[in-house]
Amino acid sequence: MTMKVEMQTLLHADELGVRLEIVRGLPLWEAQPVVRHQRAIDRIRSTIRPTPPTGEHGNGCGCVHLADVYVRFADGSLKRPDISLFCREPDEEEDAVQLVPEAVIEVVSRGFEAKDLEIGPPFYLAQGVKDVVVFDPATLLVLHLQRTEARRYTSPVDLILLCGCTCRV
Repeated sequence: MTMKVEMQTLLHADELGVRLEIVRGLPLWEAQPVVRHQRAIDRIRSTIRPTPPTGEHGNGCGCVHLADVYVRFADGSLKRPDISLFCREPDEEEDAVQLVPEAVIEVVSRGFEAKDLEIGPPFYLAQGVKDVVVFDPATLLVLHLQRTEARRYTSPVDLILLCGCTCRV
């Protein structure tokens, strides 16, 4: 399937009220997010900012954050993180972003916990994403995963990401 046809198929699923992703060849679907989910995303995005520099130079990360955009990973997988953080603007405007995010933040959707808690985090880390944050608005659980460690918090919590951005989850 060509990228153009593939994106049209994914966008058509979106028109039907379904979010479709392809992870290592496995199609995954999820119902469109509910209001609580969208409010959590908006609240978190409003707190993303560069971490104040500790030296004489800034951290160099632009802390560009995009909600709900398709990202194409090197293995051909297409994921649609709730929030993707980049240090610069991605080049793509009409197709899936091909720049690997520095961090992703997923908000757990009721009924799709396995996708957000079991499938997503190890996939993202294997693809080179440095920070994976998973927030469950029902329980206020915040998981912050990096390649070498995983931490659990209760929301609200301020997180410093490896790219030099800070957010409140």
